[in-house]
Amino acid sequence: MAIEDIFQAVVHFDLAGVKDIVQKEIDKGTPVDEILNTGLIAALDEVGKKFSEGELFVPEMLMAAQAMKSGVAVLQPLLTDEISNAKGTVVIGTVKGDLHDIGKNLVVIMMEGAGFNVVDLGVDVNAEQFVTAAKENNANIVALSALLTTTMTVMETTVQAIKDAGLSARTIIGGAPVTQAFADQIGADGFGKDAHSAVKTAQELVAA
Repeated sequence: MAIEDIFQAVVHFDLAGVKDIVQKEIDKGTPVDEILNTGLIAALDEVGKKFSEGELFVPEMLMAAQAMKSGVAVLQPLLTDEISNAKGTVVIGTVKGDLHDIGKNLVVIMMEGAGFNVVDLGVDVNAEQFVTAAKENNANIVALSALLTTTMTVMETTVQAIKDAGLSARTIIGGAPVTQAFADQIGADGFGKDAHSAVKTAQELVAA
């Protein structure tokens, strides 16, 4: 058994296998951060790439995410705050008037898998709720999702509200009708065309 086996177990949605191999690696004395980063997170990143390229679909993404989370659950008692919260905090939600959450939920899973602390506000979230949550959680990123073209205007209102509140949090927007051009138009700091690219954008913004 080795780290590569963990990677392959996640990529092939093998929940039981992931847990078993992770435990064996722990017993062998393999560093926890190596198991987490090289085995679990790298695997979910690979799945995210395949999803972006159209090789995998939402059900497979969810199965891989569940496999990855089963491995993280085994590691959890050994994870330090430094490792588990190293990347920063993301406040995320679907904007006011929109009740769609499949895409948002995928982003939540991917963000958590990448090491972010994620505060999920759910759906139908207004600008004030985003601002309050960003303040309370000292958020590095505020991520806004929308599937309806009619709710995209709420993204603009929310991005402006975060700026008006004087928050240092950077804003990312995404969803089926959302484009980079729209993100530029409303002054958002980033755009994610899918869950994988949203995570990459968040990582870049936090590192900047």
